[in-house]
Amino acid sequence: MKFNQCVLVLLMASLFMACNSNSKNEAKSAKPKAKAETKSETKTETKTKSETKSGLIPDSWIANRVEKAKASLNKSAAGKLVWQAMEAHGGLAKWYSNGPINFQFDYQPRGKGAVRNTIQLIDTWSNRAVHTKPDDPTAKFGWDGKDAWVTKKDTASFEFNLRFWALTPIYFLAQPFNFDGAGVKLEKLADKELDGVTFDAVKISFESGTGDAPDDYYINYYDKKSHELKALRYIVSYPKYFKNGGNSPEKIMTLHDFTTVDGISLPTSYKTYMLSKEEGKGEYVTDIKVSKIKFVPQANDTNFEIPKGAHIIDGL
Repeated sequence: MKFNQCVLVLLMASLFMACNSNSKNEAKSAKPKAKAETKSETKTETKTKSETKSGLIPDSWIANRVEKAKASLNKSAAGKLVWQAMEAHGGLAKWYSNGPINFQFDYQPRGKGAVRNTIQLIDTWSNRAVHTKPDDPTAKFGWDGKDAWVTKKDTASFEFNLRFWALTPIYFLAQPFNFDGAGVKLEKLADKELDGVTFDAVKISFESGTGDAPDDYYINYYDKKSHELKALRYIVSYPKYFKNGGNSPEKIMTLHDFTTVDGISLPTSYKTYMLSKEEGKGEYVTDIKVSKIKFVPQANDTNFEIPKGAHIIDGL
């Protein structure tokens, strides 16, 4: 998972960062982060209110990015599968034109590990994030495109790495949309079987220097008829956790209970297992519930600014 901290994108970006959101960058892509990273392509054109629907991104930028992604992805067998999955889930153009996304992501380990339950607002275009504790709206952390931050008085409110987690949830929820840009490497694998069903399979990895954890990878399982993403495998290689270039054991996550929000199909439940030797489901380790999903086209740059008095998180 990378803290791509700018493709998506996770994730993408994760999903962790080298983009300055204040210059209206186009996020290139991300990995699941630690995701505090954001790879971006600087735009030189001027954004005007007349051409901007969401307050963040002009329609012309979205059209340009989508056309680039379509042309690039359809050059390879792996890319075609990713593009088909994007279309099956509502389309890349719809994903970006809907504007920032708001949702609650409740990560519940079935054993050891910290519960991670936050309401988050994510700028899907340039991978900026603001997380809020559901029971304490003053407890916040996020990623502004350059820095990870936390409200000072609440530094003890979160029992997990905030830079890593700032973009990690969106790098799962946004798949396959976060694999549309630079830094992403795609490889078509032999078909994979899970629970008696055969899937198209694509491995997603990242070029060196892409985000905080470029050694992360995913293997996406796409339904052969609908082309929807039904399961994914992943590792975590975040350097803060694996100082000598190692990574976590591979896990497999299954996606359930899809809902359609403003034309985009998203899972609202994930079940995570250790990957067995037979590439099946091993120990059941995590439950994730996603709720209160909505797009917030009226959000603007001020929604992603670091709050006054917040503490900047140094390093990974």
